[in-house]
Amino acid sequence: MQPRLLKTGIVLILTLAWGFGCARATPVTLGANYPGSSGLSGGVTTPGPAVHPTKPTSPQGRLADSPRPAGYHQRPAMAVPAPFPLILPLNEQVIRIPMTLNRASGSQGLSLEATLYLPDGAGPFPLVVLSHGTPRDPGRRVSQGRIRYASQSWEFVNLGFAVVIPMRRGYGNSEGEYAEAEGRCDQALFYEAGLESARDLLATVRFMATRPFIDPRRIILAGHSSGGFASLALASQGFPGLAAVINFGGGRGSMQGKNCSTFNLIEACQKYGRTSRVPTLWIYCENDTYFPPWLGRLMYQAYGEAGGEARMVLLPPFNGEGHFLFNDGRGALLWSPIVSRFLSGLGFWQP
Repeated sequence: MQPRLLKTGIVLILTLAWGFGCARATPVTLGANYPGSSGLSGGVTTPGPAVHPTKPTSPQGRLADSPRPAGYHQRPAMAVPAPFPLILPLNEQVIRIPMTLNRASGSQGLSLEATLYLPDGAGPFPLVVLSHGTPRDPGRRVSQGRIRYASQSWEFVNLGFAVVIPMRRGYGNSEGEYAEAEGRCDQALFYEAGLESARDLLATVRFMATRPFIDPRRIILAGHSSGGFASLALASQGFPGLAAVINFGGGRGSMQGKNCSTFNLIEACQKYGRTSRVPTLWIYCENDTYFPPWLGRLMYQAYGEAGGEARMVLLPPFNGEGHFLFNDGRGALLWSPIVSRFLSGLGFWQP
């Protein structure tokens, strides 16, 4: 039996044992009461009739000031079992990504800390550039250290992908100052912040594309929260070899109890969609309080109506906070089959 098939069989057995007794969670459609809902089954939707963003009545963009769609309700969160330990190798490496910043004052060279995972073998492998989010507490940007996303990366490695997780400027042990400041909450510069974070991702892509074990013609951008938003931003600029984007609960400007400048956030997605030329998958959760379904839906619609190719999946409530569906390794039980089908549809090998 081939090693990859053997690995897949082992993991299938472990997953079945791990998930025994756990209620089977299925993606849900956004429902006919959502503006522009297509009513497609399986939770995958396409942009419906035009929904034009309007400025919230409050300059602070409070959740209470942005009405939820008629008929909206939140189901109780599903219970999830404890994660099982990883027993298969990820060939983990810690690397440095060179980056050059060109400013009016001159050029600056620096390096970004990154985690690299590789399948067994010599390659060349398709690449997933996996981007982290932004903690609400600014102090944690550095103190949280290097983000490994080991169990999440395994889902991609098992499909034959190499995975690189760069820590952007101002995070972990990467060099350079934090560059994603959004300004005032009521006038947040989300579009510009996304493009700034995209510079770090592009530096990562350019470096990894030169590695002999990477196939530069097959690159996926994926990310969680502000990392998903950054992936959409870079896709709007494009680069050779980009195949698709996977956005896990993407957005910016979430604060405790409110979202800053929701109009600006939706408008930024609209701008990104105008120039994006690759398929994108948007995965959100019903009980995400950082970027609730109504807001994720408007972002997604604005992106698609501007010309971006997008599909959205709304998953059932997960644990106590749906925004951490991706960060929590147990969430892979829900999103991994969806991602696998998406990548398979693009011609990527699937075990």
